[in-house]
Amino acid sequence: MSSEVGTEALTRRGLMLVLSSPSGAGKTTISRALLKEEDNLVMSVSATTRPRRPGEEDGKDYFFVEPVDFNLMINRDELLEHAKVFNHYYGTPRAPVETALSEGRDILFDIDWQGTQQLAQKAGDDLVSIFILPPSTAALEKRLKTRAQDSAEVIAQRMSKASEEISHWREYDYVVVNEDVDHCLAEVKAILKAERLRTRRRAGLIDFVNRLREGY
Repeated sequence: MSSEVGTEALTRRGLMLVLSSPSGAGKTTISRALLKEEDNLVMSVSATTRPRRPGEEDGKDYFFVEPVDFNLMINRDELLEHAKVFNHYYGTPRAPVETALSEGRDILFDIDWQGTQQLAQKAGDDLVSIFILPPSTAALEKRLKTRAQDSAEVIAQRMSKASEEISHWREYDYVVVNEDVDHCLAEVKAILKAERLRTRRRAGLIDFVNRLREGY
């Protein structure tokens, strides 16, 4: 018998990595850094009814659709989750996610607690959820003002909604505090690495172990 056991059979099913936070807590910054550093991680592109912002590309940042088309996607069960946020709808198309998971690729989701709840009902063991908290309310408000994307009225709306969003932290697998971006990113990467090694995700592990026990 050979003294070596090949590991090529240890393929892995992909996972769904969800990052949620109140607006301004840093999930978008963390998501971009994570995508830059992790080769086997791709961003889930959501469909949305909100207007396109300067610099955004259809099909890359979002699939920008009309409300009537979004409703059709819901009726056809083409979305894994959907939610209404600040008077606009957002949702995750089902087909590209299922394809990626079966091919062993990981999908990153930048969605809120409502979407995460829906995704959890359909994703099962494929889901890994992380909630990102700001270090303080004052820091959260400062970040919203600094990024200069929203009017004062919208910022006030986001701040008033933050408390409700934060109240859902217990529904997540992990919680990290984004006081320092680099430290927060390191924690998220550690979570991702550990979750990729879970036995339930590693197809062929049973056969591999059996071969080891048989002396191969």
